[in-house]
Amino acid sequence: MSGTDDSFELYDLRVEAVIPKGKPIYCGAREGDHFELRGEMLHLPDGQGFSIYSIAAVLPLLAAKQRDTHPNDWMTSDAEIACPDPNCASRLKIIRLKRRRFSHAETTAVPLPDAKDDA
Repeated sequence: MSGTDDSFELYDLRVEAVIPKGKPIYCGAREGDHFELRGEMLHLPDGQGFSIYSIAAVLPLLAAKQRDTHPNDWMTSDAEIACPDPNCASRLKIIRLKRRRFSHAETTAVPLPDAKDDA
């Protein structure tokens, strides 16, 4: 792909535990717990865990939240996800951070189609 810009941008995301005061918490989350998603890599602070069930609850939404969405799309406005345990009052808040640039060729073996193929 000589001379062709194959770049695209995704948002880095931060997923924070929202802990209501005085409510029962069963997922092990504590105020301030979080993880970040940078590209496809999930990062947790040193010494902090995060419930795999809580991660599973937000995982299907993360790829969409990394991308630009229409201002009227619910994916743009809605950011809190309920804990998957119906008895747990915690929520998970997805926050868009800065944009990060990626190269198509560095993220997949599938080549971009030639512009002449689209004609």
